[in-house]
Amino acid sequence: MTLAPGSLLGHYELLHQIGVGGMGEVYRARDPRLKRDVALKVLPAAFAGDPARLHRFEVEAQAVGRLNHPNILHVYDVGQHEGQPFLVTEVLEGETLWERLDTGPLPVRKAVEIAIEIAHGLAAAHDHGIVHCDLKPGNLLMTRDGRLKILDFGLAKLTRPSDEDSTEASTASYDTNLGRIWGTVGYMSPEQIRGQAADGRSDIFSFGAILYEMLAGKRAFQGASDADTMSATLHEDPADLRASNKDVPSTLERIVRHCLE
Repeated sequence: MTLAPGSLLGHYELLHQIGVGGMGEVYRARDPRLKRDVALKVLPAAFAGDPARLHRFEVEAQAVGRLNHPNILHVYDVGQHEGQPFLVTEVLEGETLWERLDTGPLPVRKAVEIAIEIAHGLAAAHDHGIVHCDLKPGNLLMTRDGRLKILDFGLAKLTRPSDEDSTEASTASYDTNLGRIWGTVGYMSPEQIRGQAADGRSDIFSFGAILYEMLAGKRAFQGASDADTMSATLHEDPADLRASNKDVPSTLERIVRHCLE
C-alpha cells in the first residue's frame, strides 16, 4: 500500500518513498515536533493481524532503541496508524556494503576498518541480548561521512530467530521438520538453516561470511540454487581466502575461519 506524499502517520508527515522490500515500504518523513527528518518504515499488514507478533516487534524495537550505539541504526519510535504498524528511525545517506561490493573486493585495510565497526555494533547488541539474525551486506550502510551502520536492528530478535526480515536476493522462508527458518541464503548460520534456536554466535558466523566476501570479492557459500547454497553452508568449507586475494595476511584468514567454525 503506497502512501501519498503529505499523508500523516501519527504526527509524522510523509515526504517521499525511499525504498520498498519484503518487510514493507520506507519513506522519508518529517517530525514536526522535533523539526527533523526521519525514516519511517510501514510494516506489512500481517503484523497488524497477529497481536502476539506485533507485541514482540514493539518490545524488540524498544530494546534496540535503548542501545544508542554509533554503529547501529537509531530507532526513535514505533506506532500504529489505522491499524498499520510503523517504525521510525534516523534517516541515513550513503551506500550499502552490497552496492560497494559490486565493484569487487575491498582493500584489506578498508575491509578491516569496516569489520571493526561491525564487530563493535554487534558486541553492543549482544551485550543487551539482541541477536540480528539477518546480517548481510544489504543491511550494512556506509554513510557519506564515513561511518558504518548496521541496519534493520528494529526487527532483530531478543534471543532467537523467528520472523522474516528484509531482502535483496534470496531472503526467504523455508519449512523444515525442525521448524520454520528465516534469513538470507549464503549468510545465515547452520543452526538457522536447520530451524534451531540461534544466539550471538549466529551473527558471528554471518559476520565471517561478510568479511570473507569483502576480502575475496565473492561469497563464502554459493551454489547453483538456494538449496545448493544451504547445503554448502552446512557441509563445506569456503575456498582458501588467500587463493582469491594474496594480500590477505594469514592471521586475518584465521580470524575469518574462526568466525565460520
